[in-house]
Amino acid sequence: MWAILSVLVENKPGILFKITHLFRSRNFNIDSISVGITDNPNYSKMTITTYGDEKQVAQIVKQLDKMIDTVEVKHLDEHKTVFRELCIFKLKLSNANDSMEINKLSNAYGGKVHDVKKDSIMVELTATPDQIKAFEELAKPFGIIDVARTGVAALQRSGSWKLEYLILH
Repeated sequence: MWAILSVLVENKPGILFKITHLFRSRNFNIDSISVGITDNPNYSKMTITTYGDEKQVAQIVKQLDKMIDTVEVKHLDEHKTVFRELCIFKLKLSNANDSMEINKLSNAYGGKVHDVKKDSIMVELTATPDQIKAFEELAKPFGIIDVARTGVAALQRSGSWKLEYLILH
């Protein structure tokens, strides 16, 4: 199962290394990770996505909770969470018609077109990972030159915490 973890940590040097080292030492793969400072500069919030069965995800949540620099760990329910990722695609333009077709594709996914050149075009897309994957599949025939992704950012909707996974220090 795909899991979204929200981890509030003390904003100190080395915490990102400690978190990623924990995943590596437990043989878990991080699918995506995004980190940003919160409204309180003493804390940062990490959004981590990973794959594992319920037992594995529960284990990583417990391990994260044991870390001294961790303030709060939440396993977010993807059906009760708003989550998005920013992705920028650089696509090849082989002919004049490609630009128009890519514009249509971009509009269909709510994307924005940037940096149109003679031989390439850039598309900015903010969407769920599944929507980004679907866009990517449709863009492949044009030729993907490069891709940059931010990792998932997520917030639980109000009133829908999975309390069994909420761990406070």
